[in-house]
Amino acid sequence: MQRRSIPMALAAVGLPLLLVATACGQPDPAGEPEATASSAPDLTQFHDQQLTFEPCAPYATTAADEALFANDRFDCARMQVPLDYDDPDGPRAEIALLRMKAKGERIGSLVVNPGGPGGSGMSHTATMAPTWDPMAIGERFDIVGFDPRGVGATTPRVDCFTNAEDDRGEGFNGTLLPEDVPDAQAAEEIAQRCADSAGGEQALVNIGTRDTVQDLDVLRAALGDEQLSFLGYSYGTELGAVYAESFPDNVRAMLLDGAVDPELSDAEFTVSQAVGIQGAFDAMAAQCASTPDCPLGTDPARAVEAYHALLRPLQDNPLPTTDGRGLTYESAATGVFSGLYSEKLFPVVLRGLTEAADGRGDLLLALHDQYAQRGSDGRHGSLIEAFRSIRCMDWERRTPADQADLLRQVREASPIMDDGNPVSESYHECAAWPEPPSRTGPFITGDVDVPPILVTSVTDDPATPHQGGINMARILDGTLLTVDGAQHGAALLGQSPCVDQIATDYLIDLTLPPAEARCDL
Repeated sequence: MQRRSIPMALAAVGLPLLLVATACGQPDPAGEPEATASSAPDLTQFHDQQLTFEPCAPYATTAADEALFANDRFDCARMQVPLDYDDPDGPRAEIALLRMKAKGERIGSLVVNPGGPGGSGMSHTATMAPTWDPMAIGERFDIVGFDPRGVGATTPRVDCFTNAEDDRGEGFNGTLLPEDVPDAQAAEEIAQRCADSAGGEQALVNIGTRDTVQDLDVLRAALGDEQLSFLGYSYGTELGAVYAESFPDNVRAMLLDGAVDPELSDAEFTVSQAVGIQGAFDAMAAQCASTPDCPLGTDPARAVEAYHALLRPLQDNPLPTTDGRGLTYESAATGVFSGLYSEKLFPVVLRGLTEAADGRGDLLLALHDQYAQRGSDGRHGSLIEAFRSIRCMDWERRTPADQADLLRQVREASPIMDDGNPVSESYHECAAWPEPPSRTGPFITGDVDVPPILVTSVTDDPATPHQGGINMARILDGTLLTVDGAQHGAALLGQSPCVDQIATDYLIDLTLPPAEARCDL
């Protein structure tokens, strides 16, 4: 599938200590909320299964995971779940999970989702282990990361395009913007390729958030926990919130960090992200302008112009790179946007832009590859294809006219996302999916009483704007911890003792901070 993508705010994890993940439900006044526990099928055989833990090395699906999983501190297992929860006796899926066992007096399991959708909980937990192991949560909890349906070591796994196709820019664009799908035949080809990679149409249409929420409750039971303790970042806040309203009696503690806004449609949320990314770029340009060698110039008002002058020529003439692949426009833009998720990465982005001005593309390509989960061996992770496929079952499908209108809104909200090419109509990437989305309406309603939940939200988060945290806490009647800073994600990253102490007190002792509590990064 040849296409020209328009990169924007990235939709997944991948950067060290940053939770690069976004998502949103599709509000619809006529829609229905997620299914509740009262309508769940009899899953006793799955709840009562005995997990067999073993070394994690065979579970690695990327070069990075091969290195991470070769650690005796972890053990791994596969959990059986119905492929289709409406048919518990039918085909099964296998959910892969990684555990770091508690070093001290164990409370239970703390299940982690890093976001996406499409982020690997196994990889994220292994990556964060050096930070979490010395913390109190490493003493008191078995920390468990799992790969949701479509992702990593779990089956079904979605892998619609080959590594070579991804390298050539022929796969999904890894953004929240519309794919350039020219016609119905191309849309059918996408759906068929994704179905074939997952093991058939039935597998492809059963990997939405609704299914993962059910998997999460089976995981709780299979781990031997009467109630779930959960840590969710970005999209993980959506997953956790839906679980809380679906299984309120099964929640012990739920920490939602970098909360998505349950009051926005996916299109509205995309535009809000564009605003956030542009704000981060403007802040970076202002910092850079005070230095004489700033690649964006000394006038912040002309930084967007300087940025386009640097990168737009790459659409026709990619920059050379050491590995011979070259730096294309969209790879460069993706690398830049990934670095805008935290002001701590601004210097790296600026070095990459300086290098590009000097005619080399290695650093920006490295930032792109880190986001795209591309290893030095050429293997790509499953994040981007899983994200698209999961959202095909979560989100309403736009018409070609709506696709074009969204792109215009994003360009207006964030001028750096304008590649200079005319806006044209295109098919939705999910247009030929075998079934319609498995949910309509907002992902939570606020109509269900849930246990006390802690929501943490960074004031200048470019990926999940602060208002989303405010709205999430209000709708769930939870407690909001506001964190002053400029990055995506804050809790238990080892960056703020204030945030980490409040998060620890809540997860271990169920002690919530006072109203209006604030920390900084």
